[in-house]
Amino acid sequence: MSEIPAQKTVFQIYKRLMGYALPHWPRYLAAMLGMAIYAFTQAAFASLMKPLLDQGILLHDPATMHRLPLIVVALFLLRGTADFLAAYNISWVGRSIIKRLRNETFGQLLRLPSRYYDAMSSGMLLSKITYNIEQVAEATTNAITVMVRDGLTIIGLIAVMFYQSWKLSLFILVLGPVIALLVRYISERFRRYSRRIQDSMGDVTKVADEVITGQRIVKLFGGRDHETRRFEEVNEKNRYLNVKLMLVNSGSSPIIQMIAGLGIAGVIAMAFGDSTVTPGAFVAFLGSTLLLLPSLKHVTDINAPLQRGIAAGQSIFELLDDKTEDEGGSFTLPRASGELEFRGVTFAYTEAKGSVLHDISFKAAPGETVALVGRSGSGKSTLVSLLPRFYDPSAGAILLDGHDLREFALRNLREQVAMVSQDVMLFNDTIRNNIAYGSLVKRSDADIMVAAEAAYAMPFIKRLPLGLDTMVGDRGVLLSGGERQRLSVARALLKNAPLLILDEATSALDSESERHIQAALETLMANRTTLVIAHRLSTVERADRIIVMDRGRIVEMGKHAELLAKGGQYAALHRLQFRDGDE
Repeated sequence: MSEIPAQKTVFQIYKRLMGYALPHWPRYLAAMLGMAIYAFTQAAFASLMKPLLDQGILLHDPATMHRLPLIVVALFLLRGTADFLAAYNISWVGRSIIKRLRNETFGQLLRLPSRYYDAMSSGMLLSKITYNIEQVAEATTNAITVMVRDGLTIIGLIAVMFYQSWKLSLFILVLGPVIALLVRYISERFRRYSRRIQDSMGDVTKVADEVITGQRIVKLFGGRDHETRRFEEVNEKNRYLNVKLMLVNSGSSPIIQMIAGLGIAGVIAMAFGDSTVTPGAFVAFLGSTLLLLPSLKHVTDINAPLQRGIAAGQSIFELLDDKTEDEGGSFTLPRASGELEFRGVTFAYTEAKGSVLHDISFKAAPGETVALVGRSGSGKSTLVSLLPRFYDPSAGAILLDGHDLREFALRNLREQVAMVSQDVMLFNDTIRNNIAYGSLVKRSDADIMVAAEAAYAMPFIKRLPLGLDTMVGDRGVLLSGGERQRLSVARALLKNAPLLILDEATSALDSESERHIQAALETLMANRTTLVIAHRLSTVERADRIIVMDRGRIVEMGKHAELLAKGGQYAALHRLQFRDGDE
C-alpha cells in the first residue's frame, strides 16, 4: 500500500470524508453550536476573574458580590446544556457515517471482480469494513469535536488574554510557530504508523479467520503450536506499531506542555515589571493561560486519531474506487437455447504466471452434455469459470446462442447458468433459504420440496425436527458433506437454468445417494447444455462428447468408445482408474 504522498492528498481525503457528514448538516450544525457555546463559557469564566478579584475581593463591591454567583450558575447550566447538545449530535452523525460507509463498502465487495479476491485476503477485507471504518468515523466526528470546541476555546481565551494585556499575550504567541512545526512533524509520523497499523490489523484478522474456518484441520494435523506462533508474530507486530504510535503521541504532549510552561514562567516574570497590570487582570490573564493548556493538549492529542482516520479513509476509498465487475452489454434473452461455443479461448490469471488455458475451441449444441476430464491442474475448473464471466478470456471468445458473452447484460447472463461445485457454499440460514437463495427467494415451498426430492435431500430434511426451517450453521457445518452437496444440487435444480455446470457434483455422496442424484441430474440435463467435470470416468461415459485436457490444452475429444479405441490419454486414465478400482 502506498503512503499518503502530500498535504494536498491529505486535504482531498479529508474533504471526501467530510462529504459523508454533509447530509446530516442540521445535527452537525447543532453540534457546532453546542461547541461554540461551550467555548464561550470557558472564555467567560476566565473573564470573571478580573471583576471577582478587583471589585469583589479587594473592593467588596456589593453589586459585584451579588451578581457574580448568579452568573457562575448560569454559565455552568449553559455549559452543561451545550456539552450535551454537541456530544449527542456528533455521536449520532458518527454512527450514521459508519453505517453509510459500511453499506457502501459491503456493496462494493459484492461488485468487485473475482480477480480482486484472488489478490486480497478475507481478513484484510474484514479489517477494512470493521476497524478501518471506525477510525474514519473517529476522524469525522470526535476529532472535529475537539478541533472546533477546543479551537474556539483557544481563540476565546486568547481574546481574553489580549484584552487583559496585549504585551503578555504577544510573548505567549511567540511560542505558536514552534508548536505548529512540532505538530506538523508529529502528524507525518502518525499517518505513516497509522497506515501500517491498519495493514497489521488486516494480518491479525486474516490469521484468526483462517484458524476459525479451518479449526478442524488445525486440530487434526496438530497445527495449534504453529498457528499460535503465527498469530503471535502478527499480534506482536501490531503491538509494536501501536507502541511506536503511542510513543510519538505520549512524547509530543509533554514537550508541548513544557514549551507552554516556559511561556507561563516568562509571563509571570514580565508581569512583575509591568505596573499597568492589576492583580485582577493578572489573575484573569494567568487563568486564561492555564485554561488554554488543556485545550491545547486536546488539540495536539486529537492529531493521532485524526491521522489514523485519514490513513483509514485512504484505505477505504482505494477499495471504493477500485474497478468493479464489467456489467456487460445491453443484450438480454428471456431464456437461452443453450448453443455454446468456445472459440480460440486463452486465459491467464496474471501475466507473471502465464496462460493456464491455451487456444480452447469446441462447440456444444443445445441440450448436449460435454464432459471435461483430465489430471488435476489441467484447467477444467478454470474453463467453466469463464462461462458465468467470473473471469474473461485473455484472447478468443465464448459465444452463447451466437452472441459473445460480453454482449450480454451480466445479470441476464448469470440467470442462464446454474452450477453445482465440489466446494459447496451454504449460508448460516435455514435449509429453505439455502435452496431458494437470491433470485429464487420467491419460489413456493412446493417448488422447493420438488427440487429437494429430486436431489434426494427430502429424506434427511424430513428427519429434522424443523424440516425446511432447520438452520444449517456457518457454511453448513451442522450438516454432513453429502447433505450439503444435496442442497447444492437442489438449488441448481430449482433455478432451472438452460446452462448447467457440474463440477464434481456427486463427489461427496455415498453410492446410494449418488445413484438417486445421478438419475435426477440426467433428467435435468436432457434439455440443458451441460458441462460436466468429473474425475471418476464412470460418471461421464454417456456424455455426448468427452474433452480430455492436459496443461490447459485440449488433447483429445470424442465419445467414450472412440477415445478408448484411440488408446491415448483418456484410455490411459480409464485403465488406471479401473485397475485401482479392481485393487
